[in-house]
Amino acid sequence: MKTIEVEYAIIGAGTSGLGAYSRISRQTDSLVMIQDGPYGTTCARVGCMPSKLLITAADHAHHLHTGDFFGVPSSGRVEGRKVLERLRRERDHRFVARNLRYIDKIPNHHKLEGRARFIGPGRLMVGESVEVRAEKFILACGSRPAISEVFNPVMSRVLTSDTIFELEDLPRSIAVIGMGVIALELGQALHRLGVDTTLYGRSGRINALTHPIMQRQALEVLSAELDIQPCGQVLSTWEDAEGAWIEYEQPDGQRITKVFDRILVAMGRVSNLDRLGLEQAGVEITDRGTVSFDPHTMRCGNLPLFIAGDATDHLPVWHEAYDEGRIAADNALNSPAPAPAGRRPPLMVFFTDPQIAIIGQSFQQLQGREIVIGELPFTSARHVVWNKVQGRIQVYLDARTDVILGAELLGYQAEHLAHLLALAITHGMTAEQVLAMPIYHPSAEELLRDVLIDARKKRKRHEAETVSLTTPA
Repeated sequence: MKTIEVEYAIIGAGTSGLGAYSRISRQTDSLVMIQDGPYGTTCARVGCMPSKLLITAADHAHHLHTGDFFGVPSSGRVEGRKVLERLRRERDHRFVARNLRYIDKIPNHHKLEGRARFIGPGRLMVGESVEVRAEKFILACGSRPAISEVFNPVMSRVLTSDTIFELEDLPRSIAVIGMGVIALELGQALHRLGVDTTLYGRSGRINALTHPIMQRQALEVLSAELDIQPCGQVLSTWEDAEGAWIEYEQPDGQRITKVFDRILVAMGRVSNLDRLGLEQAGVEITDRGTVSFDPHTMRCGNLPLFIAGDATDHLPVWHEAYDEGRIAADNALNSPAPAPAGRRPPLMVFFTDPQIAIIGQSFQQLQGREIVIGELPFTSARHVVWNKVQGRIQVYLDARTDVILGAELLGYQAEHLAHLLALAITHGMTAEQVLAMPIYHPSAEELLRDVLIDARKKRKRHEAETVSLTTPA
């Protein structure tokens, strides 16, 4: 048995773990970073980058079918093998390789490979032959795809976001289980690449959007292109020579049975915290199997344990994971006197077509607060030129101060408007301050100008109505 004694142990070498390592390694040599499985972050290997490579190929295929509108008829065919070969080449030789080059520069005595589990407070067993004793721990162990037991009979045909990019060729047909970001992005991409695709939801809602109008319009727009069964449950699955069968029950009791070559299960991800034996470290586990922590310090209770990244299932996006790794590291370095860190405004983008984006506080989070809503369809002159007028934008202002609090978007190139709004929210800007900026014509940004003008008009009416109600007759 080998024993390693250090001041800091980082469990996980993904985005958040590397963020923590970059901070702590500048202050001390007394640390070890433990990785279970291959190096290369979730983003680079199975997340952000390979999915965008697939989506880009799908966009090119889609343009072939929509060129007639612009008087540019075109034809072509999708070669699935080449699509996936190009995806893996770019992923492995560019994005994963960049990450591995960074890993290679980390001193060997700072790296340890194997699955870690606590065997007592301050003690980890890594594999079966190495014990790590540390004063402080960063739990950056990531997550894994969630797969319901109902798919056990067809596991030979089940894919997840961790495995789909390893396919040698595109399947003829696929069922996509879920209505979150992974399901919608990959489902639409596969459909546009010629795969017979059906999406199966559970709640009838598209994740992220919270305003009923935004929810309804998103489902209508995406259903116009995609075969979506938005609400129901998978009752059973089985496999035969034809493929994998799914029996799905809708809310009215109607059952739909269909066979597919493959099933992509995209029902969210499960934190790997359940593999760490945290109860041995004195960590309290909630009834839901989660760990309570302070999002401003990333500290778990009063223990010298700090959590970061996908392991929290709090804000599972790249920039948040990296930030959390650094916040966790800073507070581990400052322990036992952690200092709350300021967090960036939330920003989430779905790279569907049309795109979905949530910035700052959502409509649901603002319930009970006095707000005005600027609201317009995605019909700027630029969007008309693109022939991309599907969707809607809502911007939420504080009714008293004019400060922009949040927004929900559904529309083409929404990611760019979302970043402008994120900038405004970060600096506490009012609608009037944003409207003081120049806006070029024709540009998508004109839509942001127009929706803020709409919000400001509504706010003035709100002020007038408030005054009339409070003025004595």
